[in-house]
Parts: sequence; C-alpha cells; structure tokens
Amino acid sequence: MTTNIWLLISSGFISGILAGLLGIGGGTVIVPLLVALGVSPLQSVATSSLTILITSISGTIQNWRLGYLDIKRVISLGLPAIITAQLGVLLANLLPSYFVLLGFGILLITNIYLLNLRRQLISSESYGNKKTISPSIARLITGSIGGILAGLFGVGGGVVMVPLQLLLLGENIKLAIQTSLGVVVITAISALLGHALSGNVVVNVGLILGVGGLLGTQVGTRLLPKIPDDQIVLIFRGFLMVLSVYIFFQAWQSYQNYKI
Repeated sequence: MTTNIWLLISSGFISGILAGLLGIGGGTVIVPLLVALGVSPLQSVATSSLTILITSISGTIQNWRLGYLDIKRVISLGLPAIITAQLGVLLANLLPSYFVLLGFGILLITNIYLLNLRRQLISSESYGNKKTISPSIARLITGSIGGILAGLFGVGGGVVMVPLQLLLLGENIKLAIQTSLGVVVITAISALLGHALSGNVVVNVGLILGVGGLLGTQVGTRLLPKIPDDQIVLIFRGFLMVLSVYIFFQAWQSYQNYKI
C-alpha cells in the first residue's frame, strides 16, 4: 500500500507539471494509471476529476499571482462547459469503454491536425484579412467540447481547448494554455459533481493524487513563461502523438476483452 501511495503521489506530480505546462488537466496520465492499479474505468474517470480539480486550482492560482490569467476569457469558455460536462458524465455511464477510448484517440489525432492547420494559416499572407467565425460562437464551441471531454474521459478538456483557441480565436499558445487551465477548474467541478452523485468517485485515491498535483502545477506554471512558443507547440504535438498511440492500444485491448 505504501508503494501505491508514493506511486500515486509521483503520478499526481507528473500530471500537475503537464497541467501547468500544457494547460491540460492531467487526466491523460491519471486515468491509465488507475486502471493499471485495478480501479474500474468508470471510477478511474470519476476519480481523475477530483485530482484534476485540485491541480487545476493550484495552477490557476499560480497563473493569477504571476499576472497570466484573464478571468473574462476563462468565464466565457467555462460557462458552456458546466452544462456539457454533465452530458459527458451521462455518456461515460452508457457507452462501452472501447468505444470511448477509440473516440478519444481519434480526437487526439484531430488536434495534431488542428495545430498544423493553425500554423499554415498564420504563414498565409491573406490570413489576417479573412473573416473567421464569431468569437462568441468560437468560445461556445470550444468550452462545450471541453466540458464533454471532462465528463466523458476524466480529462480537464484542455487537450482540445488549447488547439481550438489557437485555430478559432487566434490566440497564442501560452495564452491558450493559461486560459485553458482556468477553464479546467470549471469543467472539473461540473464533472466531479456529476460523477459523485453517481457514486463513482474513489475519494481517498483522488486526494492522494491531488497532493502530488499541487506540487507539480507549481513547477509547470513557472516553466511555461520561460520556454519559447515553438518549443511549447512541439512538446504539445509530441505529447498528443504518443498519447494517441497508447489510447488506440488500450481501445483494442478493451474491445478484445469486451468480446470475451
């Protein structure tokens, strides 16, 4: 049990660094770990929401202290996410795990494409003269998708909110990450409440992971302003690629077990 506690704290620490550095909730690390430790997929998703809430609050407070947090941007993305997170919780309770994992893997690959598309648009001379989607609609779409992901996959939603902010809102990578982390606080609260009402949260495990996450986010948020934008994009893209391969493998294993 002692080994598991230190493993949980270490994993929470890593997820916290990812939260502060990439603007994601860290559930992409936590959910697979909990499944490997014998926690059911549904409970892993639900418990991840508790840990994400702790780490994202820590990172957001740190961004606010450093002057890197725009509250208005966070609220505009977070409001639609409150509602759609409950839809994600409902889907998590209804869909087979292999279907959810497959959808998540496809989503990750799509985000890599969105990042590349954004860079192509920036390099285009006519990009600044083109009319894009309304900012209000763009924020509604971005926040709504982030909320669904929070409830469905146990992630904060930042894994998709960051690329969508770059593409639809024209924000730079660091601003998108800092805003995303603030929105993750809102999505995590909504998803956690939904899962808690369904009795899916393993509270003690989530709190232990959260302790490591508190420390990790302090490291990640301090590193972010010091790293060049191009390197952040490269890290984010590489993380999505590695994670998508792992998720597809997990989806295949889940499908094989489902057939038995």
